[in-house]
Amino acid sequence: MSNERVFTPREVVSELDRYIVGQRAAKRAVAVALRNRWRRRQVSGPLKDEITPKNILLMGPTGCGKTEIARRLAKLANAPFVKVEATKFTEVGYVGRDVDSMVRDLLEVAIQMVREEHTAAVKERARAAAEERLLDLLLPGGDTRSRDKMREMLLAGALEERELEIDAPAASSGPMLQMFGSQGMELGVSDMAGSLQEALSSAFGGGKKKRRKVPLKEAREALEADEAGKLVDHDRIKSEARARAAEQGIVFIDEIDKIASAGRAQGPDVSREGVQRDILPIIEGSTVVTKHGPIKTDHILFICAGAFHMSKPSDLIPELQGRLPIRVELSPLTRDDFVRILKDTESSLVRQHIALMATESVALSFTDDGLEALAGVAAEVNGAQEDIGARRLATVLERLLEDESFDAPDRAGGAVLVDARFVQERLAPLLTKQDLTRYVL
Repeated sequence: MSNERVFTPREVVSELDRYIVGQRAAKRAVAVALRNRWRRRQVSGPLKDEITPKNILLMGPTGCGKTEIARRLAKLANAPFVKVEATKFTEVGYVGRDVDSMVRDLLEVAIQMVREEHTAAVKERARAAAEERLLDLLLPGGDTRSRDKMREMLLAGALEERELEIDAPAASSGPMLQMFGSQGMELGVSDMAGSLQEALSSAFGGGKKKRRKVPLKEAREALEADEAGKLVDHDRIKSEARARAAEQGIVFIDEIDKIASAGRAQGPDVSREGVQRDILPIIEGSTVVTKHGPIKTDHILFICAGAFHMSKPSDLIPELQGRLPIRVELSPLTRDDFVRILKDTESSLVRQHIALMATESVALSFTDDGLEALAGVAAEVNGAQEDIGARRLATVLERLLEDESFDAPDRAGGAVLVDARFVQERLAPLLTKQDLTRYVL
């Protein structure tokens, strides 16, 4: 029951252009990688298993779109996706997250996706069964005529506020447990062998149900979820999820440059090379054991990214470099890029702010010269201070509209026009005070 969407590379780039400005080389690289997955599945015979993904290394300053490209690609393909930071992992022998956890997280995401699809497929049957249970609660032991009348009232929405007693899972008051393996690797309770999680949950009351009164609307949702859970095949969900994670999964490893170091690592950086060596078998292709069964990583697409300000890709261990054959350098964003981000992207910050202010009945609008002035301020501050790319736009916009956001409840029915003059009046005083700019912009 795979809902993977198939796109040509040109279509992928076109879709990514709706949300991300520039970075054409990176978009083309991920588009080809996605298409190659589809191509591999069309190959027959033993050669199919020999074809592995060409993993990608994205290099570029913060805020230039590395994470967004990977996230949008996964959403576009309806593929399981997780984002992890390389700095959160530690070498075997040190206390912290083990690298296998990225694969376990990917599988959990895949299970959630498949469960939602299976639940949607039985939604109508679950709704009908929940309706019968609601009628049993509203009219226990009633005759057919009374039940039909009660059904009409239920469907008409006349009983939404009535309270019903249902059995709902009790809130667990037990402690959150974290356990460590013999080599110091982090092991969540969910990853312990067998059904240890369920046993512990029952011991601390997590498996019990408590009878409580809730409004009919809430009761309906709980009963529909309960009925859907009975109708879906949980073993099949796990089996499909394992296949989907292994065949379609995308893992985005950010801050890969932070575990690269020139020369021999010393002091607190001692485990950098060790983390690389632990990540290597995952990217090369190995089998990771999870509580839902083993999952092979041979055909998972890994996209690694880093700014590489203090290091360079050649500082990674040679074996890891060899597993990241596609390397793309992303360019820093310019003033013109900022203008396009504000004006042309599908979910731009400008559209978000307009929608937010509209909830308070305040008509917010931007002129072209206002957007250009705003982009100019963001580019100027990035040049004078740390370059944080497109994230600077969010900082500048929040500062620009601070008063309007605060006073919006008192200005219902009003209008705010942001033009070049408005931007200059609000932000020019801050730009002239470099010490202040450092903190507020």
